[in-house]
Order: sequence, then structure tokens, then C-alpha cells
Amino acid sequence: MTNFQVKTYEEYQQAYKRSIEDPEGFWSDVASTFTWRKKWNTTLEWNFEEPDVKWFKGGKLNITENCLDRHLKTRGNKLALIWEPNDPKERFVRFTYRELYEKVCQFANVLKKNGVQKGDRVCIYMPMIPELAFAVLACARVGAIHSVVFAGFSAVSMADRINDAGAKMVLTSDGLNRGAKQIPVKRVVDEALETCPTVEKVIVVERLGWAVNMVEGRDVWYHDEVQDVSKDCPAEVMDAEDMLFILYTSGSTGKPKGVVHTCGGYMVYAEYSFRNVFQYEESDVYWCTADIGWITGHTYLLYGPLLSGATTLMFEGVPTYPDMGRFWQVCDKFGVTIFYTAPTAIRALMGGDIDEVLSYSLDSLRVLGSVGEPINEEAWHWYHIHVGKERCPLVDTWWQTETGGIMISTLANVTPMKPSHAGLPLPGIEPILVDSEGNEIKENGVEGYLCIKHPWPSMIRTTYGDHERCRLSYFSTYKNLYFTGDGAKRDQDGLYRIIGRVDDVINVSGHRFGTAEIEEAINHNSHVIESAVVGYPHDVKGQGIYAFVICKDRPENDEWLRAEIIETVVEKIGKIAKPDKIQIVTGLPKTRSGKIMRRILRKVAEGDVSNLGDTSTLLDPTVVDEIVEGSLSKAKV
Repeated sequence: MTNFQVKTYEEYQQAYKRSIEDPEGFWSDVASTFTWRKKWNTTLEWNFEEPDVKWFKGGKLNITENCLDRHLKTRGNKLALIWEPNDPKERFVRFTYRELYEKVCQFANVLKKNGVQKGDRVCIYMPMIPELAFAVLACARVGAIHSVVFAGFSAVSMADRINDAGAKMVLTSDGLNRGAKQIPVKRVVDEALETCPTVEKVIVVERLGWAVNMVEGRDVWYHDEVQDVSKDCPAEVMDAEDMLFILYTSGSTGKPKGVVHTCGGYMVYAEYSFRNVFQYEESDVYWCTADIGWITGHTYLLYGPLLSGATTLMFEGVPTYPDMGRFWQVCDKFGVTIFYTAPTAIRALMGGDIDEVLSYSLDSLRVLGSVGEPINEEAWHWYHIHVGKERCPLVDTWWQTETGGIMISTLANVTPMKPSHAGLPLPGIEPILVDSEGNEIKENGVEGYLCIKHPWPSMIRTTYGDHERCRLSYFSTYKNLYFTGDGAKRDQDGLYRIIGRVDDVINVSGHRFGTAEIEEAINHNSHVIESAVVGYPHDVKGQGIYAFVICKDRPENDEWLRAEIIETVVEKIGKIAKPDKIQIVTGLPKTRSGKIMRRILRKVAEGDVSNLGDTSTLLDPTVVDEIVEGSLSKAKV
């Protein structure tokens, strides 16, 4: 077992046993393979009551020295990053580890030149271009805390995140390419910054060559700033528990919550999980299709692969442009060996002509991965048969923004693989199922709420600026357990299958939205009094958004109102959160205490109206009949 990478099922069992019996010894040994400026004094201190978790306390390091500097002697000329642009006619770009090191140092020096210091928060709102990767690593190099916001979120969503983090600087671009569209990114930033007093500087990377509004004294072009800076930048020495980044995720309240990850534990687990789940080999060309704006892009496009000395591919475009074969064309073009994408993308591509897949050889592929939500069996088989040619293991990875890395998954060619099952926990991860009272269900062939019993290095430390929210969200439901918010089944062989969220969170194409966040946006429409949003099964997205809306003055044309509501949601959150179905109703099913019975609305949205349960305790049971009738009369899209 080199570098703590298990190669056989027997080795997995041994590593797992040791990690549970002696977690501190196990993770201390794994951590010792990295470059530390000073070794830690204590491997782990923890309690889940407060919660308070500290890994590698007293250890000093910089994560970018482990991503870049330590590889320069042996891998300086190895490809670190391949960038494939949106337009296949545009030239791709490649960076060796030496070149990537220099680009990151230059960007870090630009940050310092513009006033960024250790501990400052920097908001990054950029397309999938190489400078986004440089920017993230440059922040880490100078000890600034990066907060990447997906460049599809609205100005309002972006402003919320900037203000919550108190960001001092924004890194952005003039615009972006997404399929056949070009989007004015800088314009969104300008709109957001009208309500963001903490931002002092904006650095703009040129992508489209557009003339954009540049505010004197605040906005500077990256290409001007980088002209005269050094290609070396000493790495800031960080404590293992210093913040590395904040990443905002939707909560069950309208306000997004900033999940905080720290330098040491995140580094150790990102590398360990990458290497083991994908069974990484030195010659691999690895491609994770996620945007860096999501946790998957952080851990498994950037940090995990670079910590392992891998070649990682970054793609600017979308899977359907210029045609449905784009993913497979890129796989063949670069000889991709490990391919990691979302079930949403697979389901979208399943809808195309099978020749869009069969016309590519895909001979280089040896491992397939799935991320973002549980993959349904039909998509699993299509992916396994047509993309993997039934010879590639398919790792269906379960994890969350809050966990920092993959928790439950097949390890490629090592542990058992079963369609639509995440599989077994990684070494060091101790999942349990509990009943509604919090009692552990120990046998197999059961279903329950998925919790984690013991800390792991990359787990959430707090929610930025609001530790109580972290405690209430993850540690208050069941005593001394981290509650994932997911329900799960464990089969007779001990393999886990994730059923889905048990709280008011909808998983659309792998992106989580709190129902309250979408409802708040809908309620901004002047015609709307109240709304309730639920998820329902969607063929492509996994879950679609179904909105039930009460109006005070119903316009003559319902379609106009629906279009207006969609426009409001897009403006407040972004296109990704727009409702798929909107049903206008006169009332919502509520208990006498005023609680909306979402269980009933979910059943209606799913078309399962024959089994709504007892509605007699509702404030007005007749509302349910009207909602059912309205839902059956026609599809409201």
C-alpha cells in the first residue's frame, strides 16, 4: 500500500478496521506524507456538542506548497492542468507543474499588490478559464480565504454572499462563454457591488475582449496588473485550523450559509479520497466536469488532483455544445482515463442519439464516476454500458459541501459495485443509520437517517459568522452525531443507498436549494401573497421545482404571471433555480398552527394523489381537493 492507497478489498478492510480502532494514529500516518513547515502537536480534539473539531492542532503548512512546490523536482515538466475551451475550434492550453506554479505565484503577487493580506476574504465570480484555477490557488498561497460563487448566480445572490463574508476584493472577467451564449459577467458584478460596501478592489480578467464599465480606483485589468510581477511568491505559513475557504450552500432558511473548511484537514482528506476512490495512477489524465463554483470543483478538479501530482482537465463549455458528443470528443482528444460527472449530464445525453456516443472510441477510459445526487439505475446502466463499455468500474460518490470530500463510494476495482448504491464508507468514515428517536439501527437490510459518528479531517468547522447555525443544522438533531440530512438504506451486504433529503432542500441537477430561498424570491412578485415549493422527480434534473402560488389579484393571463414569477426567481437566485411547474391556488394545506403540510404538496407534485393520508386535521381540508383538481386538470409548466 503506497501512499496509503489501498489496492485490494483485503487492504481496504485492514485500513478501514485500523481507521475505526485508531483514527488518530491512522490519520496521523496519512498526514505525515505531506509537506509541513511544523508538525502538529495534537492529531485530534473534538466534541459534537458545541461543535468544536480541530485536526492537526499546532501544525503549520501551506496547501499550495503541497499542490505545487513539492512536485517541482520530480514532476516539474509533467502536465498539471489542461484547459479545453467552450468552442472546439479554439485552441486548448496546457500547463506543466512548473508553469502552473509560476502562474499561481504571479496571481498571488497581483493580489498582494492590490492590498490582499492573510485572513482577507476574496470573492471569485469567474467562468471556467485557467485564471479561475490560478485565482483560487493564489488566494490560498497568500493566506486569503477564497469564496467562489458560481458564475450563473444572480447579482442579488452574489451580493448576499459578498456581504456575509465581508469580502474585500472580487475577482471576475469581462464575460463568459456557455454553449452558444455569451454572458456579461462584469455587468452582474457591477450590479451586485451597488450594495457591497466592503469591496475595495475588483480585478477583471479578459475573456471575450468586451468593453466593460471600469470604476476608477476600484477596478483594474488583470493583464495590466500582471505585467511587472515576479513569478515567485513565498507561501504564507498557515495554521492547520486556519480557514482555507468559505463555500455558500443553500439552507432551509432563505439566507445562504457559508460552509467553512480549514487548511490542514481538508488537504489531507482531499488527496486521500481522490487517490483511493479513483485508484489514481501516475499516468492518468483525469477529468472532473464540475464547475469550480461547487464543492466538487474545489476538491476533485483542483485540490485533490494537484495534491496527488495528477494531470487534471478543466472544461469551459457544456456537454451539449456544439453537439451531444462533446464530452466524448474531449475524452478521445486528450486520452482521458478517469471521467467524473453528474447524473444530470448523463440523463441529458441519454436523450440524444446513441450514435453521439458510439462514434467515439472512449478506449482510454478506465474509471467512471458520478457525483451530485444518487444516480438512478437506468442512467447507471447507460453510462456503464455505452461510455464505460462494461469494462470501467463506476464509482457513485456520496458526499456534501459540508463533508469536504467523498464519504461513501465504491473504490474503483477494489470494493463492491452495485447500480444506484454509493457502496461502502471510505476508511476513517463511520456512517450509522438512526431511527427518528436517534437510536442506532445496527442490522443490515434497513432504512434510516444517515449520520456520521466520528469526526473526519475535511469536515465543516463552522458556518461563517454564525456558529450556532452550524450547530443547529448538523449537530442538534441527534446527540453526538453529525446529521447529514439524508435518508439511506443499508442492504444485506452493508452497502449504502442514499434515498435523498429529509428536510426542505431540493436537489436540482446536483445543486441544493432551500425551499425557503426559492419561496422568498417568488414572494417578491407583486401579485403573490404566499408560495410553497417542493421537489418532484424530473427525468433529466433528478428533481424539478414545483411551486404552488397564492395570488392577491390574479391577472387575466396566468401564463404572464408564470413568466413574471420565473423572471423574479432568475433575478434573485439564478436560472438554475427557476420553477419547472407553477400551479396557482387559492390556499395551501396548513395545520391549525399554520405549518404548511409539504408532505401533501409533494404527493400532488409527484402525481400520487390517491394516497394523501389524513387531511381532516388541516385548517381547511377543502383546499387539498382544489389543489388536486388543479394539478390534474393540466400540466402547469
